Amino acid sequence: MSNLLSISDIGDDVLEILDLAKKFKNGKIQGKPLEDKSLAMIFQKSSTRTRVSFDIGMYQLGGHSLFLSQADLQMGRGEPIADTAKVLSRYVDGIMIRAVSHNDVENLAKEAKVPVISGLTNIEHPCQALADMQTIEEYFNGFKNRKLCFAGDGNNVCNSLLLISAYLGMDMSVACPKGYEPDSEIINKAIEISKKTDCEISISSDIEIAAKDADVIYTDVWVSMGDEEHQEKRRNDLLKYQVNDKFMKLVKEDAIFMHCLPAIRGEEVTNEVIDGPQSVIFDQAENRLHAQKAVLYYFLK
Repeated sequence: MSNLLSISDIGDDVLEILDLAKKFKNGKIQGKPLEDKSLAMIFQKSSTRTRVSFDIGMYQLGGHSLFLSQADLQMGRGEPIADTAKVLSRYVDGIMIRAVSHNDVENLAKEAKVPVISGLTNIEHPCQALADMQTIEEYFNGFKNRKLCFAGDGNNVCNSLLLISAYLGMDMSVACPKGYEPDSEIINKAIEISKKTDCEISISSDIEIAAKDADVIYTDVWVSMGDEEHQEKRRNDLLKYQVNDKFMKLVKEDAIFMHCLPAIRGEEVTNEVIDGPQSVIFDQAENRLHAQKAVLYYFLK
């Protein structure tokens, strides 16, 4: 049995999962391969794309999903997460959890007897990264000699993108102010992987350096759930990393713009960019469904 808590858990199989996602999108996998399978979906944080894509994905694959908010579970009243894992393992074939703390997901996976899939933690968002790579491959027909530039807060999404880019051999740069860098262990791991896959991973506070020759420009919200008490400081610190028309002139002419959504328009990205011809955000959002189906098939079938 295996879990998906980090992109590192599927490092050797990323291409296989992306191929599955492509086949699901193109209708090449038919029938109900997860018939009679069940998925518990635990949400400590609210969600649109993660909830809907996993729910519809299970339905389309012939399975059943069960939505469980923090208020629905005894975890919300103090039951140890280990006990919850052991109980759910007696009922369901897999658990998807969208959690506040990565430690909670690790503890759940340690005690569960069924596969555990991370729908987001404060450290990583592996399912989002898979959908992102599916989108990039659709536009550029591959990853070699391509460059992704992430601008803004080096958050959980950025962490997963660093790892998956390294595994796929795609250059990635991060443009962020000091103090907003991605997780240091993940940076080091991505650099180590990149030496084997012949690509470059770089972190810079200089926007022009990071954005040079980028095929993809990616950003995310500046104030994630849980960071609200520091929102004014974060907005001031990240202001010059806003993706706007001026920023887009630093990347390649045929570059695409990506955002995992939801977006705070006028903060990390302007309307002109997010609604402009280079934006692929809704293709990216659609691919959450196909990538999620690939993950479910891979781990539950």
